[in-house]
Formats: sequence, structure tokens, C-alpha cells
Amino acid sequence: MGVKDIAEKNLEAWNDVFADIVNVLLFKGKRIVHENELENDTKDSMLKADGGVHEQERDVSKFWKNGEIRISILGFENQTVQDYKMPLRVISYDGASYKQQLLDKKSRKNYPVATLVLYFGTDSKWSAPKNLLECFDVPETLKPFVSDYKINVFNIAWLSDKTTEMFQSDFKFIAKYFQTKRKNKKYVPTNEEIKHVDSLLKMFSTLTGDNHFEAIYNDRILSKKGGVTMCDIVQSFVNEGIERGIEEGIERGIEKGKAELIANLIESDAGSIEQIAAWVKLPVSEVKKLAEKVQTKA
Repeated sequence: MGVKDIAEKNLEAWNDVFADIVNVLLFKGKRIVHENELENDTKDSMLKADGGVHEQERDVSKFWKNGEIRISILGFENQTVQDYKMPLRVISYDGASYKQQLLDKKSRKNYPVATLVLYFGTDSKWSAPKNLLECFDVPETLKPFVSDYKINVFNIAWLSDKTTEMFQSDFKFIAKYFQTKRKNKKYVPTNEEIKHVDSLLKMFSTLTGDNHFEAIYNDRILSKKGGVTMCDIVQSFVNEGIERGIEEGIERGIEKGKAELIANLIESDAGSIEQIAAWVKLPVSEVKKLAEKVQTKA
């Protein structure tokens, strides 16, 4: 989880992004939570179990000062894969938050905890358990005595166009990208300026498994003067593809030339396979493969 968690935090931990996600998903786009009302919660919670102390870490957790409620965004190791034990994870995180309040002797005021699970899968909506009882095979006679616990799951790729347009932070680029991917449509970038470029590209890289997002930032975007848009990002991908194609073309040309040279040397009995390999500075096995390619095409 380590590397992916770090990348995911970079974007969602910004107050403007955090507030935007909460306002759209919980309050239907109304600007109820403001970024200047948010302060960072403690990064880790500690859970005592099995005679030892273990860390429980939320991806992002903030305290909403105005509403006096702690709201946490909980991501998971691979946000495109469903977790069938998510209700157990959420209740353990929330329980740890309530435990902290119980142990805090200085504060007399308690506050509720709300957790959001952001799911980025595009093949289907979340079908894993959304409440605690779904995680167990509980006899009907026992169900009335087992407390249930629901979780709040949001299918990001399945948000409506109306909802996606409500986002005002850089998260809108994430939401729009996964919505487009789910619909199997071509992603059309906009000229809207990105505020947290590095954080956004790292999150894209994490969620898609494509390291080119980070590479493009380091190689092309970092040195760009002025604002950066998704059009710039997409164009960088196009340019990189062209350059990579040129490089591959040169490599194929060199390979073809060597193959023809090797075939000519073999046909003229200029030397053994081992000698030819030494002349062209290639392994013996590679010389045989190149020669076979030319002979096959002949």
C-alpha cells in the first residue's frame, strides 16, 4: 500500500480538493465546506491489539472546524479493485477515532465521524459489501442483536455528467477521465488550468498504473512557463509517442541492417556464427535469430 497511498494523498490532502469532493458527493455541489475551515487531523491512529500497538492509517483525514465534524476520505490499496472487507476496515478506522475522543480527558465535546470510500473501477459499479452484516453469514435469529454499520461508497466513474460538472477543484479532471474511460469514449481535454499539477499527475499515475504521467511532468511540464492544462498533458503524450516511434524506427532500421549483413556473411562463408557474432558485437543466439528473420522473408 505504501507507494500508492503516498501518491493518492498528494491530491486529496489539499484543502480545496478535499472540500470540493465533500461538497459535491455529500451536499450535491452546495459549497457547505470551505477550505479555510479545514485543518489536518492526526495522520495515524493507534490500535492496541495482540499485546502490541499497531498503526491504522487513513488516506486523508481532516477536521471540519465550522461544522465540528471530522470527515475522512478513505482510499484503499488499489482503488480500481473492490475490497470485500471494506466495512470492517471502515468501522475499525472510525472506531479508532471514537476511541481517541474517549481517551481525551481535556475535551468535553464529542464529534461524529463520516467516512467516504472513493471507488474508481470502470468495469462495474461497487458490488462488494456496503454494510457490516453483508460481511458475515448471520443467522436470522441473531440478526436483531448484531449492530450493523454501513459505509458510504461513491462510484466515481459512474457519476452523472451533471455531478461531474459540479467539481471545481483538480479532482474534476480525475472524475471526468474515469467517467470517459467507463463509457469507452475518447477523452477530450480542456484548457482549464490545473492548480496542483504534480499532485494530479501522481494520482493519475497511481490509479492508472501508467508511470508516463509522472515522467511527462518531470521531462516536459516542469520546465513549462505559465499555467498547465490537460491539453498540455495530452499533447505531451502525443509528442512522446512520436519521439518514441522515431526511436523505435531507428532501432528497427539498425536491426534490419545488421540482419542483412549477418545473412550475407553467412551465405558467403565469411566465418563461423561465433566469429560473425564477435564482428557485429552481438550474442551468438541473437545472430542466429537475425539471420533466420532475413531467410524467412526471402
